[in-house]
Amino acid sequence: MTRPTPLPGRRVRGSHTGRPIMALLDLLGRRWVLRVLWELRDGSAPTFRQLQQRCDGVSSSVLADRLRELAEVDLVEHTGEGYVLTGQGTALLERLAPLDAWAADWRPRPTDD
Repeated sequence: MTRPTPLPGRRVRGSHTGRPIMALLDLLGRRWVLRVLWELRDGSAPTFRQLQQRCDGVSSSVLADRLRELAEVDLVEHTGEGYVLTGQGTALLERLAPLDAWAADWRPRPTDD
């Protein structure tokens, strides 16, 4: 059973009211969504097959579902040449960049095993 695409104002995981942040977190928490967005960050417009290879062989049905969802929420679009981020998709990745920088410096506290 396929869940509906998370959208602000629509009931999503963790929010009956569909608060925008909850809709975004629900979308970003879906398998392969962040990887697809990450692989499109360079603006190279890969074809479906190229994107599938970049995503380490994600199944074609899952990739098609994710691309459909990301297009529905205006984060990704298909041009005549391939898939690219929309303006909103680029803005989202720019806002996620500080998390990427933080993660690069992340040093979890050692555990006493």
